[in-house]
Amino acid sequence: MASRVCNLTVLGSSQPKLCDYSFNQRNPPRPCQRVPFSYPAEKLLCCCHNNQRYLNRTPTRGLALKRRNRCGSTSFKSGEEHPNIAYELQKEEDISRATLIWRAIKLPIYFVALVPLAVGSAAAYLQTGLYSARRFFVLLASSVLIITWLNLSNDVYDFDTGADKTKNESVVNIVGSRKGTLLVACMLLALGFIGLTWVSVEAGSMRSILLLACAITCGYIYQCPPFRLSYQGLGEPLCFAAFGPFATTAFYLLQSSTSELPITGTILSASLLVGFTTTLILFCSHFHQVKEDRAVGKMSPLVRLGTETGSEVVKAAVVTLYSLLLILGLIKALPFTCILLCSLTSPMGKLVISFIEENHKDKAKIFMAKYYCVRLHALFGAALAAGLVAARMVTGRYGPKTFFL
Repeated sequence: MASRVCNLTVLGSSQPKLCDYSFNQRNPPRPCQRVPFSYPAEKLLCCCHNNQRYLNRTPTRGLALKRRNRCGSTSFKSGEEHPNIAYELQKEEDISRATLIWRAIKLPIYFVALVPLAVGSAAAYLQTGLYSARRFFVLLASSVLIITWLNLSNDVYDFDTGADKTKNESVVNIVGSRKGTLLVACMLLALGFIGLTWVSVEAGSMRSILLLACAITCGYIYQCPPFRLSYQGLGEPLCFAAFGPFATTAFYLLQSSTSELPITGTILSASLLVGFTTTLILFCSHFHQVKEDRAVGKMSPLVRLGTETGSEVVKAAVVTLYSLLLILGLIKALPFTCILLCSLTSPMGKLVISFIEENHKDKAKIFMAKYYCVRLHALFGAALAAGLVAARMVTGRYGPKTFFL
C-alpha cells in the first residue's frame, strides 16, 4: 500500500514525471519491508511525502533509484526505536522451551537449601566431633522439597496478582495450569515437612522442629494470601530469619547423637552470616522486574529505592558482610579458620558489586545479578563450613560460649 502511494503521488502533466512514472512501472520500487507491522502510519506518509518533494526537485531517472533507497532507509531511521523494541520482543519469543524450563527450575537457587544445612552440620561437628551422613541427606532432600514448594507457590500467587503475566519462565505459564502447579507445590511441602519431622523425632529435638516450623511459616506469610508480606517490602527480613537463625540453628540441633546440643555463640554467628548472604540473593532477584512489580503494587525494596540506590545498597551489604566476619573473628565467636577461608571469597564479593554497578540499568543483563549472588552465597557458605570443620581437626576440641541450653 505504501509503495502505491509513493508512485501515484508523483504523477503530473509534465513529460519528465511521466517518463519517470513509466520507468517505475517497469522497475517497481521495493516496498519498505524493514518497517515493522506496528510502525505508525503517519510516519509512512511522511516518508513518502519527503520522497515526492525530493523527486519534484530533481526529476531524473537516476535519482529515482536514490528515491527507492531513501524510502527504505528513512523509514528505518525515523522509526529506529520501533525495530529495536520489536527485536527485543522477538528475542524473548525465540527463547527455546528448554531454556525456559531451565530458568523455571532455578537449579542454582537450591544452594539456599544446602548452605544452611552444611553450616549447621559443620557447627555441630565442631561442638561434638560427630556427624550423621544419613540425617544430612534426609534433611537435604526434605529441604529441596520445601524450596521447590516455595518456588512453585510463589509462581502461582504472582500469577494471580499479575506480577508474572509477561514472565515466560513462570511455571504456571509453561505448564498452563495454575491449579495443577499449586497441587504439586502442596504435595511437596507435605513430603518435605514429613522428612524434617522424622529426623527431629529420631534426634529427640523438639526445639529443632519448632525452629523449622517457624522457617516454613516465614516462607508462607512471605508470599501466600492473605498475608503476602513480600508486597509490603518485608520479604528480605523474613528471608533472613527463615534461612539464618531458624533453619541453620535447627540443622545444627538435628546433628545431635544423644542429647540436645547447646546453642552457642558460634552457631548464632554462623547463622547470621548465612541469613545475610541468602537475603542478598532475594534482594538482587528484583533488579530486572522493578517496573512489573510496581505495576501490580509489589513494593519490594528496589521498587521503593530504585536500581541506582539499590546498587549502592548491594555494595554496602557486601562490605558489611566481610566487616561482620572480621568482627566475629576478633571476638572469637568464630574460629580463625573461618575468617581465613571466608576472606578468600572476597573477589567474588567484589565481582557482585562491580557487575551490579555496571548493569543495574540494563534489564537484560541485570537478570543475572541473583546468580552472581548465588555464587557468593555458595562459596562463602562452603568456606564457612570448611572453616568450622578445620577448626575441630586442628584443635581437637573447641569450647565456644554457651548462650542457651
